[in-house]
Amino acid sequence: LMASNSYNFLTKQPKDDLKPVAQEEETQWKWAIKEDLRDCTEEYEQKVKEPAVEYEFNLDNFQKQAIMHLENDESVFVAAHTSAGKTVVAEYAIALASRHQLKAIYTSPIKTLSNQKYREFKKSYNVGIVTGDISINQENSNVLIMTTEILRSMLYKSADLIRDVEWVI
Repeated sequence: LMASNSYNFLTKQPKDDLKPVAQEEETQWKWAIKEDLRDCTEEYEQKVKEPAVEYEFNLDNFQKQAIMHLENDESVFVAAHTSAGKTVVAEYAIALASRHQLKAIYTSPIKTLSNQKYREFKKSYNVGIVTGDISINQENSNVLIMTTEILRSMLYKSADLIRDVEWVI
């Protein structure tokens, strides 16, 4: 997930609040912090007092850590095996964007996966889809599903829609 508040999609540059980290004679940008998987239940309960989504199951530690970063408007990159629960983090970002009356974009590499996610998400969200073949509810949706190719094209064209995006998944 990438927060639109850390990257200016229109200028294609990181926003000014990223801090340079001096190392030897070069300046490098600090883009990522690796989180150790640890029990963070107490910290989660203190920091996330009003979750955007309540789950009927206990969250794994990586999900809690990712949600705490999302609540801080920080980008997260979640790498976990198949069926580990990465979609929970994505759905939380969607709910957070909806709470803030902004959009989330959910990307997939191919149209088939976009269509599958559209069918899944339309049960729970005001969802739209844009692929090379179709465009449904693009303007009025809280979550817009598209292929990565369509997103890239929108970014290159500085599409107006991007201005209202809080999260890219």
